[in-house]
Amino acid sequence: MGRALRRRCPLCGSGGLFTRWVEPRPSCPRCQLKLDRGEGDFFLGAYTLNFIAVELLLAVFILAGVVLTWPDVPWRALLWVGAPLVVAAPILFYPVARLLWLAVDLAMRPPTPMDFPEPGVDHDRARVS
Repeated sequence: MGRALRRRCPLCGSGGLFTRWVEPRPSCPRCQLKLDRGEGDFFLGAYTLNFIAVELLLAVFILAGVVLTWPDVPWRALLWVGAPLVVAAPILFYPVARLLWLAVDLAMRPPTPMDFPEPGVDHDRARVS
């Protein structure tokens, strides 16, 4: 889990798992673990983790704003700061959520030979669908 929080491979700890901020490589550059375990609904776990994290962040932000400014809470200011937070936070947290979900999945189902690409596949040219 700690490796995933640092955007590293949950299995070996290697970095460089994303070509762009939210576009993962097909597999880890070091251990070749596939970052998508081949299930059609694998993204739902990452989506759910991302959703929960952003909702908690927004709740903490609003609670802190209310506690720190009570009794004259600037509701409009909280709205104008909170709205961009709700848009930006899921994008910023997505890579971490994806790797956290992979770490959870690996903890429940240890890797098998199916989680590694076939020999002879060009890993940098392969695309994740």
